[in-house]
Amino acid sequence: MPDQHESRALRVALAQIDTCVGDLAGNTAAVLDRAREAAAAGADLVAFPEMTVTGYPIEDLALRASFRRGAERALTDLAAALADAGLGGLTVVVGTVGERTTREHEGAPARPTNQAVVLRDGRVQQRYDKHHLPNYGVFDEFRIFAPGGEPTVVEVAGRRVGLLICEDIWQDGPVAELADDDLDLLVVINGSPFEEGKGHIRTDLAARRAAEVAAPVAYVNMVGGQDDLVFDGGSFVVGTDGTLLASAPQFVEHLLVWDVPARGTAPERGDVVPALDPDEEIYRALVTGLAGYVRKNGFRSVVLGMSGGIDSALVAAIAADALGGDRVVGVSMPSRWSSDHSKDDAADLAKRVGADYRVQPIKPMVDAFEGEMALDGVAAENLQARVRGVILMALSNAEGHLVLATGNKTELAVGYSTIYGDAVGGYAPLKDVDKSRVWALARWRNTHAADAGEIPPIPESSITKPPSAELRPGQVDQDSLPPYDLLDQVLDAYVEHAEGRAELLARGFDPEIVDKVLSLVDRAEWKRRQYPLGPKVTALAFGRDRRLPITTRWREPAATSTTSDPVEQH
Repeated sequence: MPDQHESRALRVALAQIDTCVGDLAGNTAAVLDRAREAAAAGADLVAFPEMTVTGYPIEDLALRASFRRGAERALTDLAAALADAGLGGLTVVVGTVGERTTREHEGAPARPTNQAVVLRDGRVQQRYDKHHLPNYGVFDEFRIFAPGGEPTVVEVAGRRVGLLICEDIWQDGPVAELADDDLDLLVVINGSPFEEGKGHIRTDLAARRAAEVAAPVAYVNMVGGQDDLVFDGGSFVVGTDGTLLASAPQFVEHLLVWDVPARGTAPERGDVVPALDPDEEIYRALVTGLAGYVRKNGFRSVVLGMSGGIDSALVAAIAADALGGDRVVGVSMPSRWSSDHSKDDAADLAKRVGADYRVQPIKPMVDAFEGEMALDGVAAENLQARVRGVILMALSNAEGHLVLATGNKTELAVGYSTIYGDAVGGYAPLKDVDKSRVWALARWRNTHAADAGEIPPIPESSITKPPSAELRPGQVDQDSLPPYDLLDQVLDAYVEHAEGRAELLARGFDPEIVDKVLSLVDRAEWKRRQYPLGPKVTALAFGRDRRLPITTRWREPAATSTTSDPVEQH
């Protein structure tokens, strides 16, 4: 006769929430709220993302004993609060930092662990320490955490639920340990950062793991922006045959509820959210990253230079979508070389997005500098950009706005920006978006608005006109750079895929262009180190993903030594 629990469904809730690193009280309050919602929906178990209590990634906060003690107190208080709220019978899985008292070898520090904790009946029931600690790309967990070694199976209403954390499903060991445990469900809690194209990789991997453990996999992921990372949520359940059984939307908090069927019963398909268009996915990631950075760092508004060009136009649209147009300050800072159409486009943009629009001519300030210093050429051009940076920072100091840098990944790659000028700011929404994608995102955003019967936020002329810094008469970007479509192809191969000169020539790229681009990229490393942080949306972003020395004499073999003036001198 089958166990009575095996004859009923097990209701599971996946709570993809937006946590903030270090906000122990706020994070646990969010858990309590979502646990109430899960219980109201009839859930037996609710699972939250990786490092729920502490936020993620906590980086070297993990090494502070005071922080670990605070996290443990918050965890204990949460367990009690759940019981006091009448939720003691609900099984709640949260992530936190775990204290480890044993040392890996004599004299070594006792590193903490990345931990999943099972709460029920007002106390901690079980703890699972993450086995595999990623040490690639944006991850540096092996340095701050100690690995776990024991599997964990949770009994919930007579059903067997395996528990893993993020990287553990990417490696074979932890899954293999659970393969013979007669599981009804495998729950994986995650802090998996967004990058373009990652969604199907997650579901394909989970499908393989579901087949290996002969049980559905429930994958819960966090959502929101944290420094230069964006978490997209997109939680889901996948069956043993690879069928996507339920999924949550990306870039919003959500509670996904699904029933593990009674044994011997086929699973039912729940709500499955359609995949986003690739351009929409990137755009929403940028909005999420900016909104999270502004809110979590205590800002209420942003300020940016509105030049009338495509980059500042896209940043303004992103900012308006993230915060509301009334919290965006756009400043037009025309010089003697600024064209009428650029000034008109900037004013039109501000009106479309509802920004606080201001005009501050820079000619009097530039004239004052030039009256004291004899400047010409690149130095005179960069002076204009630096005066604009001073204006934006002055407004930030006086009114409390966060300054947004408007440069894109292509410009950052080749150093086509002025340090302490247009590179000034606290956050750079397009830091990981190349120029070609900037145009695509602008087109998508305008089309999205038109389809909704709204006014497109970006003036058409900002999209179609040739890009120019307008620092000298008749200047266009292509005076100094190859065409952007070609430039982005070379950069994708050299930066994203780490191909060398020989591989680029084998692809058929012109040797002169290859040598110029490689030289520009290599010489601009010092600038990239000083550029504001911005949201990672590709597989390889400047910053944590790519760490190269500034001082180096390495050059690609057979590359010519360039003696031409750099795009922007020190």
